[in-house]
Amino acid sequence: MNKAIEVLRQGGTILYPSDTIWGLGCDASNEEACQKISQLKKRTEGKSFIVLVDGFSMLERYIPDFHEVCYDLVDFAEKPLTIIYPNAVGLATSVLAQDGSVGIRITKDPICLKLIRGLRKPIVSTSANISNEPIPQSYSEIDDSIKKGVDAIVEERLDEKMSKASQIIKIGLNGEVQIIRK
Repeated sequence: MNKAIEVLRQGGTILYPSDTIWGLGCDASNEEACQKISQLKKRTEGKSFIVLVDGFSMLERYIPDFHEVCYDLVDFAEKPLTIIYPNAVGLATSVLAQDGSVGIRITKDPICLKLIRGLRKPIVSTSANISNEPIPQSYSEIDDSIKKGVDAIVEERLDEKMSKASQIIKIGLNGEVQIIRK
C-alpha cells in the first residue's frame, strides 16, 4: 500500500481493487499520469475518467458549485454512486468531459480511502482493461499488458470477483437529474 501511495505521489499509475471493479488509477490532478493511463488502455482522446474522493470536503475543492440534493443522493445510495458534476476545477484536463463536467464517486472502500488519503488528492478509477475489451471480473482476468504497464499493483483482494459497476447520474446546477447508468 505504501509503495502504491508513493507511486501516486510521483505521478505514476497503479492497478487496484476499487469499490466496484479492478481499476487503473493515478493522481486525478496530474495530466501526465492521466495520459499514461489513456495510453495503457489504448483509449481514444476525449473520453473522460471517473474520479474517487474520500468525502464531501474533498469533493467541494474540485466542484465548487453543485446542487445540495447531491448530499442526500450520496447519503441514501444503496450501492456505489457516481455523480457527474458540472464545472470541475483543479483536475487534469483529460479527466474532464468536453463540457467541463466530471464523474466523481465518494468511496467508502477501505483500500480506496487509504490511497486517496495517502495521496491527499482524488484518484482516477477506470476499468483495468484495454478499451473496447471486456471488463475483467477478477485480477486473473486482467490483461498482462495492463499488469506490466502500471508502476505498482495493490495486491489485496486478488481472488475476489468484482463486477459491479457504479450507478451514474448527471446533476445540473438547478438540481435536474439524468440517469446515465442504473
